Amino acid sequence: MRDLAFVGYLMAFWALGFRKPFVFILAYAYIDIVSPQKLSYFLLNSIPVSLIAFGLCFLGWWMADDKRDSRFSPRQGLMLALVAYCWMTTQNADFPVEAAVKWGWVWKALVFAIFLPLTLRTKLRMETLAMFMVLSASSIIIVGGIKTLAKGGGYGVLNLMSDSNAGLYESSTIACVAIAIIPLILHLMRHGTVFPPEKRVTLFCAALVFACLLIPIGTEARTGLICIGVLGVLTLRFVKRRMLYLVLIAGVAFAAVPFLPESFTKRMDTIGEYKADSSASTRIAVWMWTLDYVELHPFGGGFEAYRSNKVRYEAVKAEGTEHTVENKATLVEDQGRAYHSAYFEMLGEQGWPGLILWLMIQLGGIWRMEVVRRKYWQNSDGNNAWIGSMANALQQGQIIYLVGATFVGIAFQPFMWMLIGLQIGLDTYAGRRDKEAHWQPITAKTAPKFA
Repeated sequence: MRDLAFVGYLMAFWALGFRKPFVFILAYAYIDIVSPQKLSYFLLNSIPVSLIAFGLCFLGWWMADDKRDSRFSPRQGLMLALVAYCWMTTQNADFPVEAAVKWGWVWKALVFAIFLPLTLRTKLRMETLAMFMVLSASSIIIVGGIKTLAKGGGYGVLNLMSDSNAGLYESSTIACVAIAIIPLILHLMRHGTVFPPEKRVTLFCAALVFACLLIPIGTEARTGLICIGVLGVLTLRFVKRRMLYLVLIAGVAFAAVPFLPESFTKRMDTIGEYKADSSASTRIAVWMWTLDYVELHPFGGGFEAYRSNKVRYEAVKAEGTEHTVENKATLVEDQGRAYHSAYFEMLGEQGWPGLILWLMIQLGGIWRMEVVRRKYWQNSDGNNAWIGSMANALQQGQIIYLVGATFVGIAFQPFMWMLIGLQIGLDTYAGRRDKEAHWQPITAKTAPKFA
């Protein structure tokens, strides 16, 4: 029955897409975020639904969509250059077979992000895409939140509808994304038009924000706790009484500690003592290996290049009784460990050129959203206030992602590339409105009069 429900849902989506081509975009976003083929027993597993939806997006736009307001931005050019560069490194990868597997989904994430802004010509389309992104992610987040309240969760224990450890079903990834979308949830709650602001919308959004905050607890992902701290710092920018805000946040955090699972508090304690945690020690050792690797391979080793690493690190373990604790150091050797950082992932796989391109795309988004936010935050009428609010939400979400990505290898996470596509769409839309606002018709000059 589950398979039939998924198939019926996708067929209904695609049927609507033949009347309104933009629906194909929403269908692909849902498939790429939720991955229903991973939740299916047999029907969707045998069909390349992601590739079909990907093709329908381009076909629908090319044949039936209005292209008059489509614009190509400099960041899309950088993304196109990154796609080409990744293709080149894949051809000369250290591990050709494994690199080809990763390239099989990376190119779709990047190309879709390049294509997406061409379709985002109206406010309704941008809002609808943002809403679908949030609701698709929330289908995973709500399940995780409910299970956390019921069972408490645990690192590597919380089941998010699927046994898969890829995409948003990986604990640290979903913890980072769950906190990153909170600003977008609040924006839709205040400025949404598909579901206008009212009590039920406010209640659902508040509950969803609470579920997002529960995900780092349920997954026990330290990345999520850091992301919550970044979100708290970012909100200080718009709080009038900052000291009162800090006191309230500290009070809530202090009051919540007794209700947190003991395993969660113990795991969070290891943030400051990385040598006592094998996972943290391994990450640092791999990062050091990556720096040595790019000295010999400045253009990277292609996707999955980490498989050649061999690292050694010193693990410290406390032994003894409560009153007599002795720290014992042990030399540990490991190999083929993942980067656990988007920055080192880009550096090791794509070398310095790839990392620079990636950083230019990311930092360019923060800068452009700041430009748009400042223009529309205070100096706009009620009809345009949503532009500044969305720019702020997308900027905060990207900053949270970039901090969380320091500890998770999510350089090519499709959800965040969709967010970048949404940024570019908003930026080009705002630029087009500015030009239209200053447009004046050309009038013939008055002929000079001669005496």
